[in-house]
Amino acid sequence: MRRLIICTVFPLALAACGAEPVWAPDEAVNAARYSTGNAPSITLFTVIGTTTGAGGHSALMIDGSERVIFDPAGTWKHPTVPERNDVDYGITDRMYKFYIDYHARETWYVREQILPVSPALAEAFIDRVEANGAVPKMMCANETSQVLRSMPGFEDLPRTTSPLRLSKAFGQLPGVVTKDHYDNDPDDNSGVLMIQAEPARHGTNLPY
Repeated sequence: MRRLIICTVFPLALAACGAEPVWAPDEAVNAARYSTGNAPSITLFTVIGTTTGAGGHSALMIDGSERVIFDPAGTWKHPTVPERNDVDYGITDRMYKFYIDYHARETWYVREQILPVSPALAEAFIDRVEANGAVPKMMCANETSQVLRSMPGFEDLPRTTSPLRLSKAFGQLPGVVTKDHYDNDPDDNSGVLMIQAEPARHGTNLPY
């Protein structure tokens, strides 16, 4: 059973985020690479407590020549999504929805903040997260904010360990579109993980 691992320190934190280096082989990464064909963008994900309002996790999705998720110290895994040091490859529309579904539940919701960027900037973001390395526990917002601050046009964002502070500052950038995702799944989301694993286990197509 996996649960959402809180990446900042709160009294109700479930555990600390892991930060072990992971390096999927070239053949797995190359086979998984996925391009949406959409206009380039970056998306800040923030996991927020539905009753406490506490920030639980920060991650960054980049949609450029391919779509990846930089999930620093994150716990979401999928058999068809190879990882290299917190960078997840093969983020199809199904995997994008699975990622949100994994984090959204009765006690947490997911804030999705989308910002269009130039193709060159999207590629620079991909290069930056690939060079970042594995992230230490409880440092998801810190690493996400540092990645953002290293890119032109984002230098004024705060360097912070608070997912909420980062989300608030990011939301003030011109052009950001915000969506909140809620789900009534119980905190024990083992059922979600089993459903997500079905295509890899049985080769079936799910309605996502």
